[in-house]
Amino acid sequence: MAQAIGIDFGTSNSAAAYLVDGRPRMIPMGPGQMTMPTTFFFDQETRRTLIGEPANQALLDGVEGRFMRALKRVLGTSLMHEKRQILHERVTFVDIIGRFLNQIKTRAEAETGLTFDRVLSGRPVVFHGQDDPREAQAEQDLRACYLAAGFTHVDFMPEPQAAAIASGALDQSGGIGLIVDVGGGTSDFSLFRSGANGVEILANHGVRIGGTDFDRAINIDRVMPLLGKGSVLRKVMGDGTSPTPNAIFNDLATWEKIPFVYTPQNTRMVAEMVRLAQEPEKLSRLATVLEDELGHDLAFATERGKIAANGGQDDPRIMLDMIQLGLSAPLTPQDLDDSLSRHGDQLSEGAQVTLGMAGLRADQVGQVIYVGGSSLMTMVSDRMRALFPDAQHSFSEVFTAVADGLAIAANRG
Repeated sequence: MAQAIGIDFGTSNSAAAYLVDGRPRMIPMGPGQMTMPTTFFFDQETRRTLIGEPANQALLDGVEGRFMRALKRVLGTSLMHEKRQILHERVTFVDIIGRFLNQIKTRAEAETGLTFDRVLSGRPVVFHGQDDPREAQAEQDLRACYLAAGFTHVDFMPEPQAAAIASGALDQSGGIGLIVDVGGGTSDFSLFRSGANGVEILANHGVRIGGTDFDRAINIDRVMPLLGKGSVLRKVMGDGTSPTPNAIFNDLATWEKIPFVYTPQNTRMVAEMVRLAQEPEKLSRLATVLEDELGHDLAFATERGKIAANGGQDDPRIMLDMIQLGLSAPLTPQDLDDSLSRHGDQLSEGAQVTLGMAGLRADQVGQVIYVGGSSLMTMVSDRMRALFPDAQHSFSEVFTAVADGLAIAANRG
């Protein structure tokens, strides 16, 4: 039987692996890069679609065009199948994601000299939520994307289960472990027991929060007030005031919604808000963001600020010079904790629900293994250490464990 490839299609980054002599080997996604940003840039001048790091660079270079990220979060929604005009053609998000997955397939085949028609794809334990009617549709949508990419056989495995397999392939201790997989869009938990016969999954659970939600919370709390969120508008007629509407700020802080805020309707609404604002300078910044299409620049700046604050950098700030020279938003570790506290509570609850599903106590878990770039947030490990104080906490394969486990599972006899 032909070999299958394992693909970890992520909200923020993606990776792929295959087996060599029974062990997983990552597919290089660039010089020294084992992962690829799950990003797209549609270059208005050259009419080309850029994917991954070139897409990020085009945005940073100020190239004229449209940038997209976090499309995994659109799976299962009506947006997936709506045709929209992008460059010279009308396409759906199935087409766009399919082209991204095809690039991974093409790179893998060029790297290995093999043909990969079969794929085992990672999937979050939940795309939207337990018992959400969009769950089945989300998996169908993702299957359609793989078929559009040129694969003929598509299977799925929960991402933390794949990470558990990768860990169990190296550790035959017989102990109980917990995978904490915090990605860009979802957070998943798998309790497993490893032994001589491989990995036994005891429970899987997931919640729809991830790194993009962390960014969104910080953006709304720390950046959007500088653009007028929470400020006051005079009434169009008569005395009195009203608060600025929250919807545009919420959309501007949400990765997957940013491309859709640049509409004539929003431009007119914000111009009227500037006219009525008691603090017009702030709303004028919002008008600049819409006019110059700076939403993704804001989101990346927020992400960089988050990483700086999490890493203990002195005087961490979200730098907003692209809007106004010298403008920045302080982001202390305490600010970070305040913005992410609610998400931390959800992660703690998710781990506890997983324990309950397996009928286990926290003190029976000997190892906590972190997977996904957002698991490197101190808030995540702090919450897990509080729940599992006696366990060993491991960060060794944060970015590659899911793809490794998928490659192993895809090629088992």
